[in-house]
Amino acid sequence: MSEEQQGPRTPSRLSRPALGALGALSGLLAGFASLALAELVAAAVRPQSSPVVAVGSASIDRTPAAVKDWAIRNFGTDDKLVLQLGILAVLTLLALALGALAVRRRAAGAAGILLFGVIGAAAALTRPDSRGFTDALPSLTGAVAGAALLYFLAGRLTTPVPTADADGAPAEPGAWDRRGFVIAATSAAAASAVVGGAGRSLTSSRAGDAAASRKQVVLPRPGSPAEPVPARAALRVDGVSPYLTPSKNFYRVDTALVVPKVDAMAWRLRIHGKGVTRPLTLSFDDLLRRNLIERNITLTCVSNEVGGPYAGNARWVGVRLADLLAECGVQAPSRGGPADQLVARSVDGMTIGTPVEDVMDGRDAMLAVGMNGEPLPFEHGFPVRMVVPGLYGYVSACKWIQDIELTTFDSYDPYWVKRGWARKAPIKTQSRIDTPKPFARPKTGTVMVAGVAWAQHRGIDKVEIRVDDGPWQEAHLAAEDSRDTWRQWSFPWRADKGSHTLTVRATDRTGSVQTEKRARTVPDGASGWHSVVVTVE
Repeated sequence: MSEEQQGPRTPSRLSRPALGALGALSGLLAGFASLALAELVAAAVRPQSSPVVAVGSASIDRTPAAVKDWAIRNFGTDDKLVLQLGILAVLTLLALALGALAVRRRAAGAAGILLFGVIGAAAALTRPDSRGFTDALPSLTGAVAGAALLYFLAGRLTTPVPTADADGAPAEPGAWDRRGFVIAATSAAAASAVVGGAGRSLTSSRAGDAAASRKQVVLPRPGSPAEPVPARAALRVDGVSPYLTPSKNFYRVDTALVVPKVDAMAWRLRIHGKGVTRPLTLSFDDLLRRNLIERNITLTCVSNEVGGPYAGNARWVGVRLADLLAECGVQAPSRGGPADQLVARSVDGMTIGTPVEDVMDGRDAMLAVGMNGEPLPFEHGFPVRMVVPGLYGYVSACKWIQDIELTTFDSYDPYWVKRGWARKAPIKTQSRIDTPKPFARPKTGTVMVAGVAWAQHRGIDKVEIRVDDGPWQEAHLAAEDSRDTWRQWSFPWRADKGSHTLTVRATDRTGSVQTEKRARTVPDGASGWHSVVVTVE
């Protein structure tokens, strides 16, 4: 049959499901392009201004303390990754929905992407560490590009393409611009991948400057080195936590979605505020030239549940904080000083309030520059962080510190206090069973039960074990390094067949016995006895 006999050619049309699917694909491509360009602009501005980071950080700031505690308990140090993946998943779903909307209402779909750009910009501008309008540029620039792309792609799907019949006369319009859509979609995907890669490369390059500054740091020999660790401070028991926690295994709990990469050569610290008669600004080199102290100190996070993993012991090197404050003319409240709170601010806007009395009472509170024999890792605060023995991290351990202000508890509430945590939080006496693990199935005979106990700045005097409802039996304590470090303990248990509950409690150097009363982490740390259930075979 000839073409003339076939009659007019019918233009191809998209079914409603196909149109919706291609519209959703258009939304996904527009969202990808938006985030890719935003990442490139954020790399030029600063990584913290990225829309994903800005929105994620704003979400963290507005999340109730109980929910944050749940996230840390269930996801541990991966909580930030889970949050970012969750944000990306939500953005993906919204992009798909806006794409499907755009094939029916092009302007509405594009406006939806613009709206999310405004939300990202608002989140960036309201962060405590916001640097003004430039922080809004990544979200706004990316949103404009994504909205324009979605509007264009939706047009290729919905704008009729004139076709002609066999005689060359115009046929009924209605075919979609298949060629134009495929070219535009493919080009957009390729360009977005290139732009996103360029953004990642630029971010890595800028972080490389900070990494190079860290590699150049040579820690001076401390003027006051740590005492040698007693030979019997570390037990030779399989499964017990090592006496000194390797830096790579040290817990990390903070709100930073992007770990700040600070160039040590550009870093400055300002000390000022109430009762400061001689304000001080210090560079990193200024700190290194001062008399350094070296101490083994155990840190504990207030989010640590009973028996939890968020405690670690490390060797810290730094400048005694009390000496710096005295040089600035600061006096402790007990000696008539007007300031009772020290507010430390980090480069990412975090604020942490610490009692001035505790910092100046003779304990080894320091501005740390080293951890376990090397400059601080970026994840743990490079170039400088605070370390205060005996206080939970949220009231003492400011990482990436850049400002210290002397003030009062009555006049200022720092980050965590605004969210329902206590103003003051000395670490509670705690003990933990490291081995055997919960639901272990050891053999009958002697089973070594072991773990760690801590009561920083008071010291551990005794650890006791109870099997089921039996009497408390004293465990063997490893040698004490200092009252600011945890102590390992062990107990040889003659295990009989069956299911058994092992419970531990500690007594600190003041004679105070670890309380049995269970308390959650909010507002000032968990309490209770740690126990594990095992089945002896």
